[in-house]
Amino acid sequence: MYNKLKKSIAILFLASLGGIAGAYVFASFSDHQSVSRRNAVPKENVRLVNLNNSPGGPGPDFTTAADLSVHAVVHVKTYSSHAVYNPFDPFGVWGQQRSQPMQEGSGSGVIITDEGYIVTNNHVVDGAEKVEVTLNDNRTFTAKMIGADPATDLALLKIDEKGLPFMVYGNSDDLKVGEWVLAVGNPFNLTSTVTAGIVSAKARNIGILPDQYKIESFIQTDAAVNPGNSGGALVNTRGELVGINSAIASSTGSYTGYSFAIPVNIVKKVMDDLLEYGTVQRGFIGVSIRDIDSKLASEKGIQNLKGVYVAGLTDGGAASDAGLKSGDVITKIGDIEVNSSPQLQEQVGRYRPGDKIAVTYMRDGKERLTNVVLKNKEGSTAIVKSEPAVNLLGADFENVSGDDKAKLAIDGGVKIARLNDGKLRNAGIKEGFIITVIDKKPISNTEELDIALRNKRGGVLIEGIYPNGTKAYYGFGI
Repeated sequence: MYNKLKKSIAILFLASLGGIAGAYVFASFSDHQSVSRRNAVPKENVRLVNLNNSPGGPGPDFTTAADLSVHAVVHVKTYSSHAVYNPFDPFGVWGQQRSQPMQEGSGSGVIITDEGYIVTNNHVVDGAEKVEVTLNDNRTFTAKMIGADPATDLALLKIDEKGLPFMVYGNSDDLKVGEWVLAVGNPFNLTSTVTAGIVSAKARNIGILPDQYKIESFIQTDAAVNPGNSGGALVNTRGELVGINSAIASSTGSYTGYSFAIPVNIVKKVMDDLLEYGTVQRGFIGVSIRDIDSKLASEKGIQNLKGVYVAGLTDGGAASDAGLKSGDVITKIGDIEVNSSPQLQEQVGRYRPGDKIAVTYMRDGKERLTNVVLKNKEGSTAIVKSEPAVNLLGADFENVSGDDKAKLAIDGGVKIARLNDGKLRNAGIKEGFIITVIDKKPISNTEELDIALRNKRGGVLIEGIYPNGTKAYYGFGI
């Protein structure tokens, strides 16, 4: 069978307008299967049906849900630039370094408060130096990046405006397979576009997020989603936000039948964390898990295929402390049944370190219950502090010496004494570069560098000078 069915899966990042933002594309290619002529429907048996006159009554009416959502969905445009460097002339001895023109990308976002907080995908704004948001009434604002979470592909933006229309959170746990939903966004720069479909499946893991601690438990729908829809709203028939559209399954780069949205219960938790702490507080249960299939059940003597198998535990982890053991089968987190790894990860992902959750599990054919106190990735129950932006630069700094000040005719600055992996190296900066200006503000010493980058989100423009006197500037996103 496997020899006859050739299947390859490619994960692509598809940008709208050739820039940064867009939609993840989950591309699947397989051999074409022939269809028997016996399954063809004779033309004489085909007739048009008026749903309004059919026994089931009129078709679904989405007008109210559409009206409640289109005004709260925004168009997100992103801009970035980066300097171009000659590897054989890193300090510009033979000519001034150049910056590439600004690149533009496009996506969507959803207003979640009347004070201008907007949720979108991380991949829409990742690396952007400038983010613009256009409302449904065509007003445009420059947005500030509040925070982002690559593990869930979510980001939080803020614009300076009040009294805005916003979307009310629904409950993604209540969504049923077969339920009607709307996708609202800006595909191909076509603003305020609404498409409809049904929930095709829940708790899908399609392997598109690269983060080590990723949470993939997508809502799968057949509502049409295309490049530019990323970050837009998945809406139920009551006009409530139930997901953030993030990815499509496609062999062409455009919609061919399936789209995937991040459940709103995850969205709400991530947005609350970013607002309160500046980073996501992720609680870990401390287990390695496997989905249960017939083969595993036969090997382990499991009578019921429901639940998630505990294959191992982290020493000193939350589950170990609560008395769970390898071979247990977790069936519930709180009151929610879990029958797959994505479902379990989604439920645990809603809690913070220090939270106590009820875990129902099976051992030796008997149902048991224990309370698990979640821990952070360091193994404690403490709230994790946001990493200072200066740490992301990947360098050791020192104040510029008096000799360098005199030689280069500068008043001060911060010298890159050692360069490691990080934002500076990725931007093309070399060791020895002296930072003199950040975002048009003079930098005289390491203290001012720290202040300039503290709580910084979005694009950063660094200006400075090399020891040979060559001036240069670099831009990158944080």
